[in-house]
Amino acid sequence: MSLTLQLAQQTSAVRLLDTAVAVPALSSHIRPALVLQEDATRQLMEAANRHGVRAGGVFLVTPLGVQVWDAPFDAADGSHGTSRHLGSLDWTFDTPVKHYATVYRAMVTQEGLDAGETTASILARVLALTGLQVASERVTMPIPPPRDPFRKR
Repeated sequence: MSLTLQLAQQTSAVRLLDTAVAVPALSSHIRPALVLQEDATRQLMEAANRHGVRAGGVFLVTPLGVQVWDAPFDAADGSHGTSRHLGSLDWTFDTPVKHYATVYRAMVTQEGLDAGETTASILARVLALTGLQVASERVTMPIPPPRDPFRKR
């Protein structure tokens, strides 16, 4: 994917990295959204980092969620190398209140589909890091606290 910028009589090409944006081949919105309390969010992030792609595992925590890869990162510069991005669990952080995470989507890439992954399997793999389980199509979690009326957006 390339993009041409034209600024004050100068034209230069900007090329995005092929792996900069994951293209979903399959995506499921989680309705109602799954709200992880502060301790569950922290446990999930810590477990994903312990089993992270740079520590010999297959998970990568980002501010936008948890990615699932097929193998640890193997490039000399610390990038993905030959590892393939299978899918991710997407969230918004500090929603509905500070330090909570609201999981709103499970996504599978084409590589994930080719490897037999589904949105449910990606969701189950990530949640299993903290012992949470997905029972059929419904996930039961505690009711989140109400939004802080004094918090600025």
